[in-house]
Amino acid sequence: MQRVNEKAPRDKFFKEIENVRHPNETLVKTHCSYCGMQCGMNLRVDTRTNKIIGVEPRYDWPVNVGKMCPKGVTAYQQTNHTDRILKPLIRDDASLKGTKEGFREATWDEAYDLIAKKFTELQAKYGKDTLSVYSGVSMTNEKCYLTGKFARVALQTRYIDYNGRFCMSSAAGGFLRSFGVDRGSTLPWTDIHETDCLFIAGSNTAECHPTSMFRIWNVQERGGYLIVADPRETPIARRADVHLDLRPGTDLALANGILNLLIQNGYADKDFVNNHTNGFEETKELVKEFTPEYTSEITGIAVEKIIRAAEIYGKAPNAVVMFARGIEQQHKGVDNVSAYTNMALVTGKIGRPKAGVATFTGQGNGQGGREHGQKSDLLPGYRKLTNPKHVEEVCKVWGITPEEMPQPGVSAYEMIELMEQKTIRGLYLLCSNPAVSAPNLNLVRKALKSLDFMVCVDFYLSESAEFADVVLPTVTWSEDEGTVTNLEGRIIKINKAQEPLGESKSDWQIQVELSERLGRGKYFSHLKTARDVADEFRLASKGGYADYYGATWDKIDKQDGVFWPCRDENDPGTPHMFLDKKFYHPDGKAKICALPYRPPAEEPDATYPLRLTTGRVVFHYLSGNQTRRIQFLRDMCPEPYVEVHPETAAKYNIEHEEYVRLFTRRGEAEYKVKITEAIRKDTVFVPYHFGHDKSINLLTIAALDPMSRMPEFKACAAQIEKLARKAVQ
Repeated sequence: MQRVNEKAPRDKFFKEIENVRHPNETLVKTHCSYCGMQCGMNLRVDTRTNKIIGVEPRYDWPVNVGKMCPKGVTAYQQTNHTDRILKPLIRDDASLKGTKEGFREATWDEAYDLIAKKFTELQAKYGKDTLSVYSGVSMTNEKCYLTGKFARVALQTRYIDYNGRFCMSSAAGGFLRSFGVDRGSTLPWTDIHETDCLFIAGSNTAECHPTSMFRIWNVQERGGYLIVADPRETPIARRADVHLDLRPGTDLALANGILNLLIQNGYADKDFVNNHTNGFEETKELVKEFTPEYTSEITGIAVEKIIRAAEIYGKAPNAVVMFARGIEQQHKGVDNVSAYTNMALVTGKIGRPKAGVATFTGQGNGQGGREHGQKSDLLPGYRKLTNPKHVEEVCKVWGITPEEMPQPGVSAYEMIELMEQKTIRGLYLLCSNPAVSAPNLNLVRKALKSLDFMVCVDFYLSESAEFADVVLPTVTWSEDEGTVTNLEGRIIKINKAQEPLGESKSDWQIQVELSERLGRGKYFSHLKTARDVADEFRLASKGGYADYYGATWDKIDKQDGVFWPCRDENDPGTPHMFLDKKFYHPDGKAKICALPYRPPAEEPDATYPLRLTTGRVVFHYLSGNQTRRIQFLRDMCPEPYVEVHPETAAKYNIEHEEYVRLFTRRGEAEYKVKITEAIRKDTVFVPYHFGHDKSINLLTIAALDPMSRMPEFKACAAQIEKLARKAVQ
């Protein structure tokens, strides 16, 4: 079997390149700031100005082996961008909330004093839990960890949650239920190209994680198979051996149908099932209903495609089931994850090299950021706030008593609802842009505007920052150091390439200094550097399921990253999960889940006959707060659009590049039409990276998964309307 060379054999060439490098230029090894691939890169720094001036690929990094996407090669441009906020901003005119107007520059002392005064007054009047923290996972593990401590120790509030709730929470819930532990991949990414079959559901991989594609193509080049489940004929779907073009929101029926065929056709691994799992018989009975014909009726996929996909996966000696937001951003996202995971468990294709389950992590630290205390119910190391022993362990590290630890809060969208209801009156927002990224934005924007006091920490004035009373300038990823955990579960090191621009400060430093103003400095004052935070963070995770204690910065550099769990200095880490066939449930067995089908929360009807789904494009990232400012990326995709099938366009008398009104029960927006056969006739698609009146989340539904509290971004009922005017030529 041919292997992809992980270390490109180009040493001589690159030594020659180094010989002609400008004498005033140095390279800083680090990783990309965007998606969960966390591709290795070298930032080029001019030693005369100490400014980042460019980027070069890292051919020594095993995950991407020198490959980079359009966002990665331009990521460095965000650091010295003219839009950077260089000083604290204070809003003097509250009537201008929701706009860029009404701010003035201030000193850090003035900003800190105002925040401390307002937060103290609000808590004195309405109680500790009137404050909230809404965070994100495009930060280092150290910053994510300290944010959880800041909320619970400095602010002493129960209300903290994060934007991973809209990204990875369903994957976390599904893995926890199936395996007893949440790690986004059971195997390293360097195994993927060596497997015999990839079953990829709900991932537009070529645009969202393009530096994975060389591994996927290599599977087919070696004679392996690619199966893709997606409502759209994305670039990866066009290359698939089987494209399962399902209706949005029907993944659970498809997964049950595939599982039924795997069982009925003899592909179940009886020894593995009997010795290492629970729940098989119950699940077997439930999925009997999902014949190819019944599955086809629900999903819209041709019967022969369903049969062929099950046959390919069943016969493959090794296979990896992979998925992303397409299956997770549904009000049954956790069920979808467990249902696709059932395929690996029933066939025994897990717990060994070249086989398993993996999710394409959306945000740069989507894995680590959910493990160490930003979720409303979790503490560092994936400990639970509802477990007294777990609380006691973390309290010892933090220096507080268990009685002082706040109770669990609620999810991100539910926090926004509490803001709208005035239960929450203060917000500390960092590393997130819910005024673009949350569903049902008309309610979200109303909630943000109604806050008594809001602080936003960002390096750009985002759409959410426009609602703030105080904006604090933070640093970009290249102006600080720390660790992140990529989509494999590999802990990697981000290195500082440039001093902070203007008066900007790191998020962890801001939290330490604010804690002092709030009278809680004794719990934070020992944290003088990012490495100090790292040492405390490792200690706080020790003994948890996500144990990082042995993953020192030195070991990370030496080993090209460390896979958690890594329990002590002699532990090299865990690239492959479950090699001993021991899962994390108390009995050591995995759970095969019997999951009845549920339709989308909102089905099409006569008034709203179309299915709306959303997703990414290769040139932008999340809410677009960073990428929409980069000239090349903006030129490549300057505005959102709505994909419409030619027959649907003809029905509504719509022409290519004509503007239309798209609307749902929650809102409306106008988009340019992109007519394409790559979309189902009953479905329309809009990318979600755009703000203000172009945001598709004005239209999306806030139906929440009962376990993960993930909103259903990927399916709702919609209508399209032709406008009188045409696109400007």
